[in-house]
Amino acid sequence: MSSPSQVRVRGPLEAFAPGFADELRGLGYTPVSAVFQLQLMAHASRWLREAGLGPDALTGDVVERFVAERRAAGYTNYVTVRAMAPLLGYLRAIGVAPAPLRLQPATPAGRLLERFGEYLTIERGVADGTVVDYVHAVRPFVDAIGGGEERDLQSLTAADVTAFVVARCPCQSRGAAKMTVTALRSLLGFLHVEGLIARSLVGAVPSAASWRLSGLPRALEPEQVRRLLDSCDRSARTGRRDFAILTMLVRLGLRAGEVAGLTLEDVDWRAGELVVVGKGRRAERLPLPVDVGEAITSYLRDGRPASAQDRSLFVRVKAPHRGLTSAGVSQVVVSAGRRAGLGQIHAHRLRHSAATQMLRAGGSLEEIGQVLRHRAALTTAIYAKVDRDALRGLARPWPGARS
Repeated sequence: MSSPSQVRVRGPLEAFAPGFADELRGLGYTPVSAVFQLQLMAHASRWLREAGLGPDALTGDVVERFVAERRAAGYTNYVTVRAMAPLLGYLRAIGVAPAPLRLQPATPAGRLLERFGEYLTIERGVADGTVVDYVHAVRPFVDAIGGGEERDLQSLTAADVTAFVVARCPCQSRGAAKMTVTALRSLLGFLHVEGLIARSLVGAVPSAASWRLSGLPRALEPEQVRRLLDSCDRSARTGRRDFAILTMLVRLGLRAGEVAGLTLEDVDWRAGELVVVGKGRRAERLPLPVDVGEAITSYLRDGRPASAQDRSLFVRVKAPHRGLTSAGVSQVVVSAGRRAGLGQIHAHRLRHSAATQMLRAGGSLEEIGQVLRHRAALTTAIYAKVDRDALRGLARPWPGARS
């Protein structure tokens, strides 16, 4: 069966099958994928009829029961709640199925962390991804002090805070330790503002040991960059999209999240510029190199689906064609690295590669910092280590060596 019109839906969901088929078509599902979705709808409709239920009974518990019985009946595909998302999304959008209930945290720790997350979002304007990271980082601390009970918070001391950091951070990587102390300071500030602790304990959080500029940026060599770009099959839609993403990362040194956040309006073709929203939600304009513009143009003409669901510049290849996430951009780089035989390559390594290439082409550290949008010049200074020609002039001869 290869045509959605051949799927027969009987039961409580029958009246909604034509609309669901149209929805799938609009979202960019292929006929075969749409058939699978409609077959799932047909099974769910039969199950509801046999249970004496209507579409208004499709709560979270009922959906769980359905997929469990579907698995028990021997089905191997579309047997999870996640697989029901397209159907449930459509039925909820037209007001037939009930909206999902927002689960309240069941423990004091969960409720405290939820309030902390809301504080970061609303009061501090922190990005969603950073909120998730902060909440995850302080969860062990909340558990360690008694799970967020108010009576335990009132007895919290500076010694408790310091002891936690001293015990936890040595077991973490340098980056994770820095995240722990940063998030913990935010949490303690929140507890003080909310009146849950009598005085601020932010000063009790020791700094995580960090040696700035101690490492070397791990850039790819030009030959490796070429292999990475050549791994994209530009005769296919996926290859054109991936090539445009990789070219942008390599030439402009964007972060994965910045690429994912680009919209069609962010490409100013007339001015030859790209509007990038970076850390702190700061919007800045970068020059659009010719090769980057050509790669984007090729993707927009022959790669970006007409059924794209939003104005994101880069969208998913598979339906529904929504904008790529930061993780999706990172996966593009990882997949290209494997195809090129370079092993595990992460998106941030291409940022180092872009900076290193600019330095080798004669760019100054100040110019590189402007392209990478570093707030402090010290952040860019690490690339001085890879400027071997400049370092050679500073190196002193080895004692006793021949000149």
